Amino acid sequence: MIGALARGLALSAALAACAACARAAPPALRDGDVIFHASRSAQSLAIQRATGSRYSHMGVVLHRGGRAYVFEAVEPVRYTPLADWIARGQGGHYVAKRLRAPPDAAQVRRLRAQAERLLGKHYDLAFGWSDQRIYCSELVYKLYDRAMGVRIGRLQRLREFELDDPAVRAKLRERYGARVPLDEPVVSPASMFDSPLLETVASG
Repeated sequence: MIGALARGLALSAALAACAACARAAPPALRDGDVIFHASRSAQSLAIQRATGSRYSHMGVVLHRGGRAYVFEAVEPVRYTPLADWIARGQGGHYVAKRLRAPPDAAQVRRLRAQAERLLGKHYDLAFGWSDQRIYCSELVYKLYDRAMGVRIGRLQRLREFELDDPAVRAKLRERYGARVPLDEPVVSPASMFDSPLLETVASG
């Protein structure tokens, strides 16, 4: 009886360990997939409240040497291993989406070429629309627009967001002082997440 109980407990522990490993394993994603999470950065809450979205950061999946990476705009723009990128988000939660008409091999090559042009750029704390500095959703939007002529999400003016929230107001004062560029074109992770051009292919 004791032996059977011990075997049962051992089996339960093994199954739990396998389940944990499965949760930790990166999903099988394709080049060009767009991935979202809520970052742990100091500005994440302000982005979430300004846009009304759970998600504050995003990037594009690209494989290098057989491994999946997320090409993202942090400081600086770089490739981050997919598993590390997922683990860095709040609670390890992520959502990956794909174009309903996924990029073919030639389009992926163009995405990679555009990525190389932006690799190493500094992060844009002011959310400007020039290429001098780049923020996360701007990076993904420009990659797809320039490589494929596909515009995921929509450009908005800064004034269109929820700027009266206290966390948002504090971040605006920190970044701009009294001169907030209300008419600056901005593309948000929320707008891209909600794009009808994308469909969800993985989450965790």
